[in-house]
Amino acid sequence: MSKSFDVCIRGDGVVGRSLALLLARERLRVALVTRPDSASADQPGQARTDVRAYALNSASRQVLESLRVWPEAPFATPVREMRVWGDDGGRLDFSADSVAQEALAWIVDVPALEQQLIQAVRYQPQIETVQAPVKAALTVICEGRQSRSRDEFGAHWTVKPYPQKAIAARLEADAPHGGVARQWFSGGDILALLPLSGAAGNSVALVWSVSVERAAALEKLAPEEFCAALQAVCGEEVGSLRLTSERASWPLALSRADHWVGPGWALAGDAAHTVHPLSGQGLNLGLADAACLASVLAQREYWRELGDEKLLRRYERARQADVSAMGAVTDGLHGLFAQPDGRWQALRNWGMKGFARSALLKRWVARQAAGL
Repeated sequence: MSKSFDVCIRGDGVVGRSLALLLARERLRVALVTRPDSASADQPGQARTDVRAYALNSASRQVLESLRVWPEAPFATPVREMRVWGDDGGRLDFSADSVAQEALAWIVDVPALEQQLIQAVRYQPQIETVQAPVKAALTVICEGRQSRSRDEFGAHWTVKPYPQKAIAARLEADAPHGGVARQWFSGGDILALLPLSGAAGNSVALVWSVSVERAAALEKLAPEEFCAALQAVCGEEVGSLRLTSERASWPLALSRADHWVGPGWALAGDAAHTVHPLSGQGLNLGLADAACLASVLAQREYWRELGDEKLLRRYERARQADVSAMGAVTDGLHGLFAQPDGRWQALRNWGMKGFARSALLKRWVARQAAGL
């Protein structure tokens, strides 16, 4: 006799595994469709092949801590301060103290988080890993922006491509980062250096959004030449830098499905939406999707089926406003700082300086970034 499942989750990334654990906690029987190599994420101490690092806010931390999968130090580094530079003297500073929090965010090493999730799923009897989709009352697609399942359920995917690629890497500085996240807007490029390896560490994660043409050139540079190009933007703000990993890159786009739910199915995470990485909010949005969907299913009327479209619409309505707002903010900022004209440069730096003088506005933005 074939097994019976309440929910089938297609996609075993951070969002998919977190959702599986949240639903299993509600005593739902979950089938998690996994990739054959999903257990081969970088182990702490191994040679690094995965350079991803995510900025997670307080809300995301609460979700992961409730599942007992939050990585311990040094794999989750608190951001005590954030410094942002414009391209003509504009600067913004944010601190955790201004919002009375331990940290504005935490920079989390992705392989370490994935290993925590893999272990938690392995020991959760309500979850069964499968190699192909199975029949269930509800199917949730968490396959990322390249999902092949959206078309199967009739969800149309709209993409606004940016003429940019993101380059990611890990570097080591000759001075401690001090728990400071740093970001530069320079000539249309956006460069972020995020603190890693604990509060007293000197490792940083790079996310550098540049034109497609420049990305191709940067990826071909020798490590020393690449670091020189990097330091031409950030100077000695973090000391001398040394490349400690391979470089990864991917095209950037603002993407969104026209609808996220239907009879017996739902989208979550990057399968439903993507935004520009300049805000560092991509995974926060995905984990908020998982938490919201799990809450909607847990609070359903006793007579409603899990795949009831009216029930699933509650999840879609609850999440679309936040996702739309974040997409609009990141798209607007990208458009503003991508303008090379000197008049735009003067306008945006005037705006940054005015923003810097508004303690109330800065505090509001810091609270939003921290997930408060």
